[in-house]
Amino acid sequence: MSKVQIVMESDSENRNAVRQELEQAGIDASGVSSLGYDSIADAPVPESMRRKEVRGNGASKIRNLEGGLDMRAPKPDWLRVRAPQSPEYFALKKKVADKGLVTVCQEAACPNIGDCWASGHLTTMILGDTCTRGCAFCNIKTGKPNLVNQDEPQHLADMAQELGLKHMVITSVDRDDLVDGGASHWAKCIRAVKENSTGTTVEILTPDFRRKEDCIDIVADAMPDVFNHNLETVPRLYREVRPGARYFGSLRLLQRVKERHPSMFTKSGIMVGLGEERDEVLQVMDDMRSAGVDFLTIGQYLRPSKAHYPVKEYVTPEQFADYEKQAKMKGFLLVASGPLVRSSFHADQYFEDLVKARKQGKL
Repeated sequence: MSKVQIVMESDSENRNAVRQELEQAGIDASGVSSLGYDSIADAPVPESMRRKEVRGNGASKIRNLEGGLDMRAPKPDWLRVRAPQSPEYFALKKKVADKGLVTVCQEAACPNIGDCWASGHLTTMILGDTCTRGCAFCNIKTGKPNLVNQDEPQHLADMAQELGLKHMVITSVDRDDLVDGGASHWAKCIRAVKENSTGTTVEILTPDFRRKEDCIDIVADAMPDVFNHNLETVPRLYREVRPGARYFGSLRLLQRVKERHPSMFTKSGIMVGLGEERDEVLQVMDDMRSAGVDFLTIGQYLRPSKAHYPVKEYVTPEQFADYEKQAKMKGFLLVASGPLVRSSFHADQYFEDLVKARKQGKL
């Protein structure tokens, strides 16, 4: 099984301090000696995720990671989606390919790609297709990224105009190799779309920029219409599921954006089915509300491959409905909770709903 890769992630620039932090997290840091990516150690595979060999009927076979559901077993009916078939989907797919664009819809193998692309909605991914971190749930490849495409802001603006997009969602890989984590490029992309395609609203889904508040400010000050940063899971699971990030660092990012721009919509999301408890999910909701988050998304985690973190549970539609009810009682302006909900799920329609809810004085 391939190992989960991790890049050094610390507030300290001292390599010894970084090594100590990784070792305290249970990560082999023997190869950490410089900022070069050739010497970055892989994270060890937790005991609960190791594959076990099972012998039976005279044959040897490998089952899925211990503690998870069998990937080969049929999924519940509520998680089954049809393969994309519409002409609109294939037309947009050709435009994306012709322009050489990277979309998270494709890179992350989103189950909603057929539905969203048929309606002309997609999520572009800037700063390349290679991430400097290796979260255990994510299908984006990890490694040393290419140079930043300086023409990307204009390409995004051109695409928004040509496709007549009312609402554009932009995300990116983590770029810990860049001094500002890519913040200045983010700001250029946001401003280019808003200045050159004036009818397009912009929603962003950002990394944590290594928790550097000046970098967060650079992006927020470019004035996207929606600032999204996902907490992804409950704090207890961060070390295994999201080892390169810190729960309260991500929470502080959301709080910082709301403090700096109170009228800006903030958004965050989590996956369920990773082994979290209901009370832990409710606590995350409370933490988000304390940070002023307006919009919450909750969806089912689906395992991209056997090398990724196992699915521990398929959460039922009834449980998702309960989470939505609880979240609304806690005061979120908008909640999207369902098995196939993703961060950018119907983002164009949900943005209109956000605006309407605020006008109605719900928050």
